[in-house]
Order: sequence, then structure tokens, then C-alpha cells
Amino acid sequence: MRLLLDSFWRAAAYCLHPRVIALSILPLVLMAVLALGLGYFFWESTIAWTRAWLSGWPWFGTVMGWLQGWGLGEVQTLIAPLLVVALVTPVVVVLSLLLVASLVTPSVVSLVGERRFPHLDKRRGGSFAGSLFGALWATVVALAVLVLSIPLWLVPPLVLVLPPLIWGWLTYRVMSYDVLAEHASKPERVALMREHRVMLLVLGVLTGYLGAAPALVWAWGALAIVLAPVLVPLAIWLYTLVFAFSALWFTHYALAALQAMRMAEAADVRAVEPPASAPATELLVEQGPAGSPSSTSAYVPLPPP
Repeated sequence: MRLLLDSFWRAAAYCLHPRVIALSILPLVLMAVLALGLGYFFWESTIAWTRAWLSGWPWFGTVMGWLQGWGLGEVQTLIAPLLVVALVTPVVVVLSLLLVASLVTPSVVSLVGERRFPHLDKRRGGSFAGSLFGALWATVVALAVLVLSIPLWLVPPLVLVLPPLIWGWLTYRVMSYDVLAEHASKPERVALMREHRVMLLVLGVLTGYLGAAPALVWAWGALAIVLAPVLVPLAIWLYTLVFAFSALWFTHYALAALQAMRMAEAADVRAVEPPASAPATELLVEQGPAGSPSSTSAYVPLPPP
């Protein structure tokens, strides 16, 4: 628990680092670039195709006739652009978040490693292929368990426990691999995930609850629709910031645990090593036959090594 709390406040402090702030703003920049690029090259042709597609539906002409009868004929020119924006915006948002998510964890691990663990050896027990396969496998398992557990959600207490527990397990599996891939060997990663399974699962559940926090910006009811141009960028920034905080929390916890494990192993090795034999500092010199001046044995000191 001490390690969990220590890594929590360190992760919160690192959120103020310029690199983390830049990563949290990056999705907004990517969204603007993608939107401008798509609009410049495809806006006119997409709007024309959408209007032609809508005109092919009989009900669309009927609705437009009603609107013209009510003096709202100008709405017809706005429907196609609004429909295009409504369909393209989620795609742009998801692409931006996925790109940033692929950059956040490596950048966060590098930042924490450079600033807090500069002398921690990098044994590179993970790979991109291993991370991708592990993430896909864990996601399939989590989704399957989530679907199978839906009937249990009818029990009021379980609906507040089961989904966060399942997503927490998924976060723990994926994040633990990613933050240890660079510094830990495979046996070290397996040992750490087994030894700290409970605390890592708690960490995953807590970050899962934090991931739901940005959705609160939509709790304003109908006012959220009016403020959508402001709330959408705010929600995206909060999602990215929470993701960066989660990666920082896992990184601080896992690398501190890895360092402690290596220090304990080194202490055990020193404890079982036999003491080194003392160097000889004296030489026994045999003298001549008995009765002669050289009949005694003398120890002649040697200079220290």
C-alpha cells in the first residue's frame, strides 16, 4: 500500500511536466490537422455525394417539403454538412486518441526512467509484437467475461463491481507489460506481476474509474449540445490526461518494485557468497640441518599486496 500511495503522488506531480502536458494536448492538434486536411481535399465532393445520397430517399423529399412549407427551406442546405461532420468527428477523435495512446506509454516510461531510475538496467524482456498480442488476448478475454457477466448486472451491487473489476484486470495486464517491457527481463516481469498481482489489479480498477470521469462533462443535459464545440475538446483532453496519469502511476509503481526486487536479489547473493580467502602476508622459510645456524624456521613478513 505504501508503494501504491507513493507512486500515486509521484504520478500526479509528473502530470505537470511539460512533456506530459504536450502529450495531453497532442490529440487536439492532431484533430485540427486531420480536420483541416480532410476538409481541404474532400469537403466539397463529400457534401455533394451526401446530398445526392439523401435525395435518393423518398422520405427525405417529404421532410424537406414540410420544412419549406414552414418557412425553413434553408435547413436543407445544412443537413448534408451537419451529417458529414457528425459522422467524421468520431472517426477523427478515435484515430487521434489511438495515435497518442501508442506514444504516451513509451514516452512516459522513458521520462520516469531518465529522471527517477537512471541507473536501472534495461534488460528488454518485452517487444512490440508481445505487447500487441498480449493486449489483443487480454481484450478478447475481458470482452467475453463482460458479455457472460451481463445477467449478473441485474443484481444492483454487482453492476457497480463487475465491469470495473473486468476493465481493471484488462488495464493491469496491458499496462504492466508495456511499462516493464523495456527495463525488466521476462522472468522478472512474470515474477513482479505474480508478486504484486493484487496491488496492480487495485491500480487498474482505480484508473478504470478515473477513465469514466471525463464523461461527466456531458452531464449538463440539453446544455451539453449547445456547448458541444467546447465540451468535445475538453473531454478529449481529459481522456488523454487521465490515460497519461494512469501510465505514470503504473510506471512509477512497476519500476520501483523492479528496483526493490533487484536490490533484494543482490543482497541475497552477497549473503550466500563465501568470504574471500585472506592473502598470505608471511612466508615460512626453512633453514638448514638441526644444530646449524639455519636450523630454525623463521617467518619472514611479506609486504602487503
